This record gives sequence, structure tokens and C-alpha cells, in this order.
Amino acid sequence: MDAGTTRSRNRRGQGDLLRREIIDAALRMLNELGDDEALSLRAVAREVGIAATSVYIHFSDRDELVFAALEQSTTDLLHNLEQAEASGGDNPVRRLRARLLFLGSWTREYAGLYKVLHESTLNRRMHLIFKEELSVRAIAAVQACMDAGLAPADDAAAVALDLRSAVHGAVSIRINEPEADLPPLADQVDRFLQKLVGVSIEHMF
Repeated sequence: MDAGTTRSRNRRGQGDLLRREIIDAALRMLNELGDDEALSLRAVAREVGIAATSVYIHFSDRDELVFAALEQSTTDLLHNLEQAEASGGDNPVRRLRARLLFLGSWTREYAGLYKVLHESTLNRRMHLIFKEELSVRAIAAVQACMDAGLAPADDAAAVALDLRSAVHGAVSIRINEPEADLPPLADQVDRFLQKLVGVSIEHMF
């Protein structure tokens, strides 16, 4: 919506719809900015086509809006990760690989959101509790490989942390050093799975 466009008033009972429109606008802007502190409620209001006071009805300040936006983004990401994992069928290694490759493609499309979610000072200002589900599911994915006998028995939480750290490092370099000469992310993911989780390459494809 153009900044100068005046938005029509929501009918009674459509407050939730407006709240979601505000969140969606904030997500678009955060992805463009890559910096939550550069976002303003007035700018979000202009994007939606409403008065700034209408934003304050739903969010008391910028941090509250950013938190809600990132929570919604993470909820959507978790749903999409489930669908990606399903492409691996019953093979837990293929499911884990599909999960990591989807995260890589998501990061390319939403580099700005990734920076806000994982690299911003917001992480020091408040507890982004919704991020914990990403960790929980990553551990479960690694544990499934171990339970199936496709990876050596080990502390799944520790292995998942090492794997997540490696993948985050790989995608962060791509975001922050776009001119770097790097191998395909899929090749790195396959090496991470072999070296950190201990799976065999024949179980990945």
C-alpha cells in the first residue's frame, strides 16, 4: 500500500485482522531494513495506511511489535519446516537434511529477518522465548537419526547445538559477506551431517 493511501476503517470485530496487517507490514519492513532499531511505528502505520495511534492500540512500543512479528515469522517457519521434513519420508537423515536445506533457502529469502532474529540487540533486550521451539525440534531431528541407528549414539542436544552453530555460521557468512567465494550451502550441510552427526552419505539421498 502506498504511503499516501488512506486505509478504510475495519468493521467492528476486525481488530485481529488489523493487528495481523500491522505485523505483516512490520515483517516486510524488517526484512528490508535488517535492523529492528531502524523500524518506527509511524513508518509501519504509513505502510498499512492507518494513523499511528491505531498501531498503539495493538502495540505499546516498537519492541512489542517486533517481538510479535518475529513470533509470527517463527510460527510460520516451524510450519514450513514440517512440510520440508515431510519430503524426506520415513528416513530421519533425509528429513534432517531437508530441514537444514530449507533453513538455508529461507535465510536467502529473508536475510533481513534472519539478522534481526539472530544477530540483533533485541536478543539482549528481551527473551525471545519462541526461538526455543526451533532448538527443541532440532534436537528431536538429531535424536531421530540416533534412534534409527543411522547416527552414533551421543548427546543429541550437544550434537544438535554443534550442528546449528555450524549452519548458522555458514548462512551468516553468506548474508554478511555476499561477495565471499563459498561452496554451495548444500555441500557444507552434507559435510556437517557427516562430521558432526556422524551419518553416512548414502543415507542422505
